[in-house]
Amino acid sequence: MKCHRINELIELLHPEWQKEPELNLLQMIVKLAEEAGYEGKLKDLTDDVLIYHLKMRNSQKDDMIPGLAKDCEDDFKTAILRARGIIN
Repeated sequence: MKCHRINELIELLHPEWQKEPELNLLQMIVKLAEEAGYEGKLKDLTDDVLIYHLKMRNSQKDDMIPGLAKDCEDDFKTAILRARGIIN
């Protein structure tokens, strides 16, 4: 599982880092953490913060988080019926 997360992080980081090649890796990570609103110690920064921020970095402010979008229902009635197992 860790290898998958590392690969995903590198895949997301690579194009964004190429836009600012003058930054070293640590500077880029600090910049991303600040953009994401992370206020803790850098040593406590999780890969989840970086991954989700990189996924959402170039999206509109009202865009849904990718992992949540697949479960979203436009209609409340359909959502209730699906949650109760009445419809698939």
